[in-house]
Amino acid sequence: MINFLEEHKFQQVMQEKTDYLLRLAYLYVKDWPAAEDIVQDVFLKFYQEFEQFEGRSTLKTYLAKMTINKCKDYLKSWRYRKQVLTDSFTNQTKKSRNRIVEQDEKLELADAVLQLSLKYREVIIYYYYEEFSVLEVAQMLSISDNTVKTRLRKARALLKDQLKSNQWEVLLHE
Repeated sequence: MINFLEEHKFQQVMQEKTDYLLRLAYLYVKDWPAAEDIVQDVFLKFYQEFEQFEGRSTLKTYLAKMTINKCKDYLKSWRYRKQVLTDSFTNQTKKSRNRIVEQDEKLELADAVLQLSLKYREVIIYYYYEEFSVLEVAQMLSISDNTVKTRLRKARALLKDQLKSNQWEVLLHE
């Protein structure tokens, strides 16, 4: 059982890591309520197994890995497949995405990243958004550093092709 001091530490971890884990989960599942559920499950599991954390990696990396695994489980689940099917009939996801993209030109890049397949999307997110090194990304995803480099190169090429037809007003001023 967790004592008072550990309980306080756990609450502090939750306060510090919740936003990061929510963004991470959203980038995988593309659904805020599902991302919130996943992060809640991660913290619940971490709470139950708090004493098992050995410190072989940073706490951020450990929680990120737990979140990634939960996201992948969710993406394989019937609940997700049912939601995707429902969204395809109602087109709510596409309408919401179009409204957001029209509001801010910068979000077009984020949308392009979200449209990449998972293996390319995750390396782009970790390397550019989370600023992990190639070796840290490789460790987190349990792949070689050369695989990370190859996926980054391919993802950049895909993004370039996807975005080359657009005039980037933000980039014209730089």
